[in-house]
Amino acid sequence: MTSRFPMPLPQPGRIRVAPSLLAADFTRLGEEIRRAEDGGADVLHLDIMDGHFVPNLTMGPPLVEAIRKISKLPFDVHLMLTNPENFVTPFIAAGADNITIHTEIAGPIGAILDDIHKSGCSAGLSVRPKTPGEAVFPFLKQVDLILVMTVEPGFGGQSFMADMVPKIATIRKAIDTGRRPIHLEVDGGIAMSTVRKVTDVGADLLVAGTSVFRAKEGIGPAIAALRG
Repeated sequence: MTSRFPMPLPQPGRIRVAPSLLAADFTRLGEEIRRAEDGGADVLHLDIMDGHFVPNLTMGPPLVEAIRKISKLPFDVHLMLTNPENFVTPFIAAGADNITIHTEIAGPIGAILDDIHKSGCSAGLSVRPKTPGEAVFPFLKQVDLILVMTVEPGFGGQSFMADMVPKIATIRKAIDTGRRPIHLEVDGGIAMSTVRKVTDVGADLLVAGTSVFRAKEGIGPAIAALRG
């Protein structure tokens, strides 16, 4: 299968930062997005939760459509949904550039990934902390991004789980063996105290919420520091 990359292709040695909108001030969302863009964000990460797959509710397609009108950043849409197949089309229509689903769903993962590609998006696959990295291996020829959760998904501001580092390294080795351009993304507790732990083992796309949107030094310096 030919990869589709509405999002930037991964480049060896380059670290990209995807501020997580979940940590933004929703009372001034447009301003927060502009701050992220001006601060050098590469991607905007959007956490979509259904209150069932994870114990929280967040945003839906109407909000994504609204912010698409004010941002040129690629939208990395992470579907933490029990039935993501029902929402691929609405989120793509709303302006998603990448859609990531989870290995833990009951639905047909391969078919959903194919549908995402057919709709013009790049496709990602995520693993929760208790899921082994090997769960993504059967789909390495179908994905453009693999997302390793380094916290239990559902809420922002959690502490980084250091025992996820070997999983990141295992997946990086598999990506490199396959020789396809796949982003290795991490999400959860990413800050200056943890970032090198994941980049040293091959992560190239960093989702950062609190450490970016609530950084005392400002978004731009925070993003630059994470890139190293």
